[in-house]
Amino acid sequence: MQPGGLPKLSLPNMKNIVAVASGKGGVGKSTVSTNLALALAGMGFKVGLLDADIYGPSVPLMLGIQGQVDQSTTPLPLDRHGIKLMSMGFLVPPEKAVIWRGPMIHRALTQFLSDLPWGELDYLIVDMPPGTGDAQLTLTQSVPLTAAVVVTTPQEVSLIDARKGLEMFREVRVPVLGIIENMSYFVGDDGKRYDIFGHGGGQRLADATGVPFLGAIPIDPKVVQSGDSGAPMVISHPESPVAAAYRDLAGVVVKNLAQAPQEAPLPSLS
Repeated sequence: MQPGGLPKLSLPNMKNIVAVASGKGGVGKSTVSTNLALALAGMGFKVGLLDADIYGPSVPLMLGIQGQVDQSTTPLPLDRHGIKLMSMGFLVPPEKAVIWRGPMIHRALTQFLSDLPWGELDYLIVDMPPGTGDAQLTLTQSVPLTAAVVVTTPQEVSLIDARKGLEMFREVRVPVLGIIENMSYFVGDDGKRYDIFGHGGGQRLADATGVPFLGAIPIDPKVVQSGDSGAPMVISHPESPVAAAYRDLAGVVVKNLAQAPQEAPLPSLS
């Protein structure tokens, strides 16, 4: 039993459940989640992707799924590009706002995980919403997360919020696999590297918090175009430096998860 009386879900068919989180929006967390899931699938693993952002789901757009899904003809989770997908965006029209309190978010996320036929998965990637609110509490307290990765960009304002997200996982005893620095640098047509948002912020945060630095993802205008068209970089531009960076990241995640210690038990509150 976890704090607040929340029991952990039993998800024995999911070998590794990895949360991809950030302390703030706008750092490309959903892009990282989607491309990481596709890169893992490209390595031959059975992969699922759960879009846990109830209020602002973006995975449907990134994977080319437009509008509400007819569940009578299309069973959930969906299968796209070799990965299984679930998102609130499949259940409500894109223009409709979801106005829910915490208990409804908790119920929806636990049902997404426990009631749907995900089958056997080597990795479930959970695209967390930004911040440290109700959805995060549900996922960290009720879901047997294997580990979390934290996404940041190089600038200081992102690093401050990323550290808050990292500390949230530490407080609930979810191992932090490491830091990913997204939008890290840009390579121009002249072949030169430009550090648009600064340099080395993710590495400094990793050093300061004692967690591994998992890698830097370059910025590329095609990332936005690919996401908007429903064909992320790993499958639409597999030869690109961005896609290569995601494949490297997937390899590091697999290796680090294999070496990670088991989650420490939470202290009893009684």
